[in-house]
Amino acid sequence: MLGISLSCVSSRNFPLHAANRPSQIPIEPFEGYINRDKMGFEPQSSKLALADGTVVVGTAIGASGESGGELCFNTSMTGYQEILTDPSYHGQIMMMTYPHIGNYGAHDDDTEAAKPMVSALVVRAFSREYSNLLAQESLHNYMVRHSLVGITGVDTRKLVLHIRKSGVMNAVISSTDLDDSSLVEKARAWPSMDGLELASRVTCSESYTFSDTSGPRIAVYDFGVKTNILRTFAALGCSVKVFPGQTSLKDALAWSPDGLFFSNGPGDPRVMPEAIACVREAMSTGIPLFGICLGHQLMALAQGLGVFKMYVGHRGANQPVKNMKTGRVEVTTQNHGFSVDPGSVSSELANISHVNLNDQTIEGLRFEGFQGFSVQYHPEASPGPHDSRYLFEEYLRMCSKSGSD
Repeated sequence: MLGISLSCVSSRNFPLHAANRPSQIPIEPFEGYINRDKMGFEPQSSKLALADGTVVVGTAIGASGESGGELCFNTSMTGYQEILTDPSYHGQIMMMTYPHIGNYGAHDDDTEAAKPMVSALVVRAFSREYSNLLAQESLHNYMVRHSLVGITGVDTRKLVLHIRKSGVMNAVISSTDLDDSSLVEKARAWPSMDGLELASRVTCSESYTFSDTSGPRIAVYDFGVKTNILRTFAALGCSVKVFPGQTSLKDALAWSPDGLFFSNGPGDPRVMPEAIACVREAMSTGIPLFGICLGHQLMALAQGLGVFKMYVGHRGANQPVKNMKTGRVEVTTQNHGFSVDPGSVSSELANISHVNLNDQTIEGLRFEGFQGFSVQYHPEASPGPHDSRYLFEEYLRMCSKSGSD
């Protein structure tokens, strides 16, 4: 028997059969994904235009205005607020494949950064109402407060199939300019993610202490670090200090860290020569290194491996990854549009530790010339899955062993 509390099941969402329905329950006509009378607003038209000339019409959500970026999609069913605030999405328009978005509202504790990082949001059915005792406000109000524009009422399934066939491309969303040709030209003029450096736009402006304990000291290079990475280290008893991405290795080492962590972040890692040089220098310190997502790519580049831009990318909470050592398959959360070139990996430099079972791309590396490893996906994923949390513990064991040697 399923352990479901019926006290949380609303009759407006699950109406009783007519023969058993109490007479006092009003029968409300279904008016689509927006009930205009109940919500007290008039929908505003909006358009989404792609660089290839595709234009779709919908309804504006969030703030009025216009925004653009690389249109990509995420297959997660939950965690929309974590997705919207993930710094790795800076400069991208996020399209959610799950149709119902906004139904549990918004809360400051569910963010990965202080504000949304995506350029805009695209959904099939947006909910201005929410049912969540912990929510502080509706997702619509959250978007308005942070000047985030979006569009709803579009066929996201059709758009996702189009992107999968044609590849990710730039797009523009607007509720102020509804001229098709104008919007398409704006999308075509938007800067390409290929060759675009974005980490400097999302890194912290100065170093700060996230947690101060007597445990292992982890210096975090912030290229757009997700807050839950810091929370995970702190939950394992670490003392965590975060440094801006442009910090010299000398300044980070002055804190006497037991480990150096290179974070996730947005943009093309191939156009970050200073960061690559810093990672390469760190490899000779003897201090264990750990990289996630962009940090993984920077560690690969520092070893002379190649990185390429993917046709579509991996974005979602259901990516199967095989641990090549144990044979175990982990369900992972991912968010990346670049990947390490498997043809550039030699056993003298690194071993492939994890592989994506959907397309056989590299998901993890174990390096030979120094103490360290990296993964392309997010073992700290919030709200989940948590199959790969063991990597943090494995890294801390490496740090402890290094400190005792």
